[in-house]
Amino acid sequence: MSSSEHDPKVVETLDEKSVVHLECAPPALDVESRNVPPHMAKLWRKLDFLVLPIISIIYFLFSLDRYSIGNARVAGMQKALHITDDQYSIALTAQLIPQMLVQIPSNHLIIVIGPRIIIPSMILCGGIVCTLQGVMTSFAGLVTCRFFIGFFQGGLLPGASLYLASFYPRRKLQLRIAIMHSALASASAFSGLLSAGIIHMDGIAHKPGWAWIFLLEGLFIVIVALVAFFLLPDSPTTALFFKDSEKTLIADGLRDDGILVEGPEKGCFWPEFRRIFTQPHILLMVLIDVFYDSTLSSLGTFLPSIIASLGYRGSVAQLMTVPPFAVSATLAIFTALIADRYAVRGLTMIILGTMATIGFAMFLVSYDDNVRYGSLFLFVPGVFCIGPPLGTWIANNTAPLVRRATALALASTIRNVGSILSMWLFGAISPPPRYTSATITLLAFQVGTVVCVVGAWVYLARENRRKERMRAEWRACHGAVDAPREVPLRNESIWFEYVM
Repeated sequence: MSSSEHDPKVVETLDEKSVVHLECAPPALDVESRNVPPHMAKLWRKLDFLVLPIISIIYFLFSLDRYSIGNARVAGMQKALHITDDQYSIALTAQLIPQMLVQIPSNHLIIVIGPRIIIPSMILCGGIVCTLQGVMTSFAGLVTCRFFIGFFQGGLLPGASLYLASFYPRRKLQLRIAIMHSALASASAFSGLLSAGIIHMDGIAHKPGWAWIFLLEGLFIVIVALVAFFLLPDSPTTALFFKDSEKTLIADGLRDDGILVEGPEKGCFWPEFRRIFTQPHILLMVLIDVFYDSTLSSLGTFLPSIIASLGYRGSVAQLMTVPPFAVSATLAIFTALIADRYAVRGLTMIILGTMATIGFAMFLVSYDDNVRYGSLFLFVPGVFCIGPPLGTWIANNTAPLVRRATALALASTIRNVGSILSMWLFGAISPPPRYTSATITLLAFQVGTVVCVVGAWVYLARENRRKERMRAEWRACHGAVDAPREVPLRNESIWFEYVM
């Protein structure tokens, strides 16, 4: 039967209400390099201008709060609240517990209700709580604020990754996730610059400088969240400023890559959730995520303290966090361009993990503060830049949609185990200025990252070879007949090719 003889089907993306009528066709999920027609390249760029700025700003603000707590500590918050290093670590841990619990449900809500409502709501509620940190006066207030920030914003990272993975073909995804993650590096750098300026507001309205960090940043988060309710599209087919013909072309491109799926093709939650634990590559990637976030959370929260241990003080310590993160943002974009062009996500992660390993080794063995600061330019970019290919690798190699959403959320949930460890590594367990135990632990995590990436890469390569043999056998038996359509199409299908 020709494609013209099929009945039209309703094609759904993240929001079940966002639909476009297309003819059914067998999915083409190969990852070979394709020549993109100029008009399609123009459409993807137009989509970039609509989607990436708002989602990057949201992620930037989410990340800004993550780093502001460390800058506020250096600016005198810990002393003003009369809390110990252990109590500070307890407060940060209080954020991670609800964060672990909400991530899988929040991704499911994004599929059911739609990202235009859920994502801005998360950042709005978190922004309100961030502002309240500016008026807290006790350890109990700090713990309460961090708990509700974790509760409201815990689902933002997996939700943003799922959102972008539903807007772009697999071979175009890492660059967009890298741009979003560059907001994380920008937040790290900007937070240091911003905090260094804001603390000079000390005494205005009888508020200390560290309190103004939370008050101003929280207010800005609330404003952006309100704007996002109007600007953030639910799906490519409901995006503003696109003609119907353009929406159809985008939908065709996403459907060809298995991204745009029909209702039954999205899969069911519990069966797909159980199947995740039978997928070796997903389990390895989740473990990589634990290593990655343990290190990133440690650096994000404690880098100002680490730099202060090298002899820098106050606002200078905050300013010295800027250059390593600036290098990280640039390197993330460069590696994403290479990985998308040549489909070498695993290889770039191996190189980055090796780079971070060398950096931590330098920091561990050197007693020269200049050398130790120089090592930051290896391990901060090396760690930071693993995030975009890792999130993209998980999204690229899980199907159907419900499994993809659950895998991204599960990785983000499990990674919080490492984040809890990171809250205790610097100061509580490993004292300054050497941070020996913490450095050894994070060094071991980089080695573990490289080993797990190699394991996942070998598994995916072997599976692709096996699937290619089975497809060749099927074609030898059936000739030029179209491939059978599987509903839902899962990543273990022989018609699904993994991205390396």
